[in-house]
Amino acid sequence: MARMKFRITFAPEARGDYLSIPAYERAAVRDAINAHLLQNPARVSKSWIKRVRDVKTPQYRLRVGEVRVFYDVRGSEVEVLGIVEKRHAAQWLAGRTERS
Repeated sequence: MARMKFRITFAPEARGDYLSIPAYERAAVRDAINAHLLQNPARVSKSWIKRVRDVKTPQYRLRVGEVRVFYDVRGSEVEVLGIVEKRHAAQWLAGRTERS
């Protein structure tokens, strides 16, 4: 059975985040997005993907080294909402207004 392929989109803030990180981190983020989010973005794992608690959006977090990719899944679309260094992730999440 063929797996569904998801469409990846970037919120304007996430596009800016992506372009502001160093090239080697951009490559790692791109590779991780392609490896994990194109096929099964809601598959929680111990090391890569976690469900985000206590906020409505983002729904998920992908760990890529010291970078965190926050995203939502809606139907067959994955929207990347933010790409943040680990040390700033809690602050970024605290700035999200939609609580669950």
